[in-house]
Amino acid sequence: MSDPKNQSQGEISALLLILEKQLMAPDFRKDTARVASLLAEAFCEFGSSGQVWNRAEMLSFLVTEEEKKTPTVENFSCRILSHGVVLVTYKTLSAGARTTLRSSIWVHREDRWQIVFHQGTKVL
Repeated sequence: MSDPKNQSQGEISALLLILEKQLMAPDFRKDTARVASLLAEAFCEFGSSGQVWNRAEMLSFLVTEEEKKTPTVENFSCRILSHGVVLVTYKTLSAGARTTLRSSIWVHREDRWQIVFHQGTKVL
């Protein structure tokens, strides 16, 4: 992947949307190597269930996770916080009309984007 200095915010946003959708896709989630390449060593997630996950816990969980339909993404927004650091926010709609607000912090290092933090918050 190219240096984010050479990419517009729109290009970065489009790429991170693709990566976020990959992380939600059932087939991708089962591929530990592919998921691991996107999760930074210091990855942390505050899940919509209230569970807090680190990278190792998330990778172990995804292998055994019950397969679910990929949720629909709405209102995807990308905000550049500093060079190579981006906050994305969006809403997902899952089967059964469950709505979750989501945010992720992505960093660009070693010529690739990795997610360092993710949070999902259920909408009541």
